[in-house]
Amino acid sequence: MPTKGYFSYIRVSTQRQGQTGTSLAEQQAAIERHANKWNLTIIKRFEERETAAKLGRPVFLEMLRGLKHGKADGVIIHKIDRSARNLKDWADLGSLIDSGMEVHFASESLDLNSRGGRLSADIQAVVASDYIRNLREETKKGIYGRLKQGLYPFPAVIGYADSGKGNPKKIDPIQAPFIKQAFELYATGNRGLIALSDEMYKRGLRNKNGKKVTINGLSTILHNPFYTGLIKIEKTGEIFAGIHKPIVLKSLFDKVHDVFNGKNIKKQNRHFFVFRRLIRCQSCGNLLIPERQKGLIYYRCHTRNCQRSTLKEETIDKELLRNFKKMQLTDEEYLFLRQESVKESNNQLSEMETTRKQLLLQQDQIKDRLSKLADAYVDGVFDKETYLEKKNALIFEEQAIKERFANFNSNNQEVLKRFDAFLELVNSAYLSYKVAKPEDRRDLVETATSNFLAEGKSVSIKLKTPFEIVAERQSFTSGSPKREARRTLAPLLKNLFKYFKELDISKNDDELVNYISSKTEK
Repeated sequence: MPTKGYFSYIRVSTQRQGQTGTSLAEQQAAIERHANKWNLTIIKRFEERETAAKLGRPVFLEMLRGLKHGKADGVIIHKIDRSARNLKDWADLGSLIDSGMEVHFASESLDLNSRGGRLSADIQAVVASDYIRNLREETKKGIYGRLKQGLYPFPAVIGYADSGKGNPKKIDPIQAPFIKQAFELYATGNRGLIALSDEMYKRGLRNKNGKKVTINGLSTILHNPFYTGLIKIEKTGEIFAGIHKPIVLKSLFDKVHDVFNGKNIKKQNRHFFVFRRLIRCQSCGNLLIPERQKGLIYYRCHTRNCQRSTLKEETIDKELLRNFKKMQLTDEEYLFLRQESVKESNNQLSEMETTRKQLLLQQDQIKDRLSKLADAYVDGVFDKETYLEKKNALIFEEQAIKERFANFNSNNQEVLKRFDAFLELVNSAYLSYKVAKPEDRRDLVETATSNFLAEGKSVSIKLKTPFEIVAERQSFTSGSPKREARRTLAPLLKNLFKYFKELDISKNDDELVNYISSKTEK
């Protein structure tokens, strides 16, 4: 009887198993022994590093195609579970057996041409498929359990490092600062992803292979809430509160998303004008357009059937300086406010304790709502989509409270620092504006003002809340009694402290926040 030509097929589930070679060598040795025993000639060997639970394995499909085209008389496989742990692949093999193709299993004595042998093989294939199904479910349970604990059960993203199973990801001290810079730069709206990718590569940001982070990779980073302390599963859209340390605040993450959605994108202007897009016409509400004529700058309303307000920049400067002059403090006022601010800061401690308790109560309420929401979902009150939407909203709300609480713990000293920096700002605004460059003037204007309204050839200027509080104060004369000073300035001090205490969670006055932060960091 002439020898026949056969394929051999061996498989391991992971690349690591394939690299060690132990499992592959054992399988191949068993196949060689089986071939020698039955005088079978192996004409081609197929080797695969892929789980048998997965459909569409390229090497397995190539082997099947070869058998269907009659390139071999059959195939020798180590065991049934090496060939198929899903019923689709086992059905394909069964079709080949039914067509007369020989299929041998080196470690199992099965006569596949008999009813009993085929039934035994079918049962083993079903058991292998069920094993994979159960393994998959147990793996999902394990992953979900870790996610509920706030752990990320996958490899660390750029900016973090793995710290072992059961431990939260730790911040990468080298890459994390670059990640934060990427968020901050993109939030300004001054750079697109291409320019940001180049800039961050120059600064030192690298992917896991030590190469430049691609545009898609950078977009993935900027869309990933993991950097704010949250874990989002892209496949399901579900969000979990992580216990890893965040790299960026949620407020910064939201600013980045505003830029992605077309908000806060600063357009490049050919000519720089201090008050561009800041002045509105009193009559029609449209923005005045700046233009330069004979060395002078004018702001005009171009709306039809309007009074056509026309302002000289010189007129705007004078009105702005008049407002800044009103903000200036006398030496007595400045000294009084500085001394009393320390006392007021200490008085805030009791109020802060009340706020702290309120935040803790809000956290407990959210946890209770999450628990009730889960019970309602189990009882069938919500479908999965509605459940995830409500759950994610509560997780985001809980994260915002955590950030407030984190800021709150050190807020008392921060309020005092910001108040001092603010006093310096209001005292220096008048002189700073007079000597500053146009770009610096613009920054000061955006920091201190909220609204410009033009009517004819005049303009009215609205100061932002804290500056208006100071400008509209009732001043007291130099040398007036201390009691009179307290009566006059105490309400001013209280209102300013209230404002700066809430500055962390304010979504307005971003320019003031940035200015105060830059001053207190120095």
